[in-house]
Amino acid sequence: MTTLLEMKKITKTFPGVKALSDVDLAVEEGEIHALVGENGAGKSTLMKVLSGVYPHGSYEGEIHYAGELASFANIADSEKKGIIIIHQELALVPQLSIAENIFLGNEVARSGVISWPDTYQRTEGLLKKVGLSDPPATLVEKIGVGKQQLVEIAKALSKDVRLLILDEPTAALSESDSAKLLSLLLELKQQGITSILISHKLNEVEQIADTITVLRDGSSVANIDCRKEEVSEASIIQAMVGRAMENRYPERERKIGEELLSVKNWTVWHPEQADRKVIKGVDFNVHAGEIVGIAGLMGSGRTELAMSVFGHSYGRNISGEVTLGGQKVDVSTVPKAIFAGLAYVTEDRKALGLVLDEPITKNVTLANLPGVSKYGVLNTAEETKTSEYYRKAMNIRTPTVAQRVVNLSGGNQQKVVLSKWLFTQPDVLIMDEPTRGIDVGAKFEIYSLMNQLAAEGRGVVMISSEMPELLGMCDRIYVMNEGALVGELDAEEASQERIMSFIVRK
Repeated sequence: MTTLLEMKKITKTFPGVKALSDVDLAVEEGEIHALVGENGAGKSTLMKVLSGVYPHGSYEGEIHYAGELASFANIADSEKKGIIIIHQELALVPQLSIAENIFLGNEVARSGVISWPDTYQRTEGLLKKVGLSDPPATLVEKIGVGKQQLVEIAKALSKDVRLLILDEPTAALSESDSAKLLSLLLELKQQGITSILISHKLNEVEQIADTITVLRDGSSVANIDCRKEEVSEASIIQAMVGRAMENRYPERERKIGEELLSVKNWTVWHPEQADRKVIKGVDFNVHAGEIVGIAGLMGSGRTELAMSVFGHSYGRNISGEVTLGGQKVDVSTVPKAIFAGLAYVTEDRKALGLVLDEPITKNVTLANLPGVSKYGVLNTAEETKTSEYYRKAMNIRTPTVAQRVVNLSGGNQQKVVLSKWLFTQPDVLIMDEPTRGIDVGAKFEIYSLMNQLAAEGRGVVMISSEMPELLGMCDRIYVMNEGALVGELDAEEASQERIMSFIVRK
């Protein structure tokens, strides 16, 4: 087969950090090439070098593409050659239509005037290729994340893509949407389009990749040809972390105490649709030292339940009773919920959990400023000391707590969010998709933290779309469907089949 892309001895340095060190990558024409590694291994940095986000001259090494030495000054340069990158944070404008998003900056025009009939006609053809039937005039904000990913791919196809780079494309998707996207990549492969897939979901990588390159600590450490050798998740993980991980979930000795949190008859109405009840009379509880899971499909109401309990952050006309430690508590605002002993790790860490342009110090102390203040005046030395403590305790990989959070990997960003809430000393920590978009090594660290919190006698609520994760970590699992709790299972009796049986039961 013909080599389409060859990156040789790529080295990229940021102040105080060598992100890439002599990385080699070779991609053949028409293959699906997976790029895997722990958070901070350098995957996204390498792709930004390739696509011109980090321009030629800002790194060492050579890029050979389609038989030529490439020196891309920006993204526009790489796109002219058919290299299109789809980032984990989708670059769509919610208030514009599907058609407008697909041709934004690449408008279909005649004599300098946009031709909407041609735009819509071309959009329909592109949407058909990616399996979308929505009208071109549909606003992007009206479609789900799974469909938005397909719009991004349609946008790439409109630019005559030859090499498609996808950074964690299924991180926020349901199983069915993920399956559709993977099928589409296989179809594009049949059409001769080459793909580079960055993913932490190793089962998906194993399923569709022709070749796998593994990065560790900024270096390429393994190249696996899936067509010639047998591949397993265990072997990929061993290459990623440099050691075997026999147990994906850390063991713990369960010591479950008295009831800590009780939520009774919790009812929430939609914030905009006056006649729509989102949470329907839910009852649940958490004991001291217990990890309780909440399973359910996307849209089942799991996040809405968590956000509404945590300071009425979602919904309106909220009713019900919350008790902590046997005492009825007021959770009607976020400060009151924090004061009562609740904390909530949001599923969207970038938009809702962090102030990305601020340093680690500001983010860690944000939810508990009194903890680093005296007489209402912020003590910056204490703020730095506290952040430094959590940097070490949480193994946040950064040379300094002055580092802006936007420059951290996903796993390290998640550790900053967790540090922020741990600093409030909560009795119950609600964690919404706590391991989404992070690697197996960082996942293990977060699982270990959950076990530690339980061992300290705190309660943990874990919302997750990954059923193996719930089964591996939780003492009890509640199952939600259409805003109601439809089942409850102890760890011993829980299985993926039993959870799904509750979800599909009418």
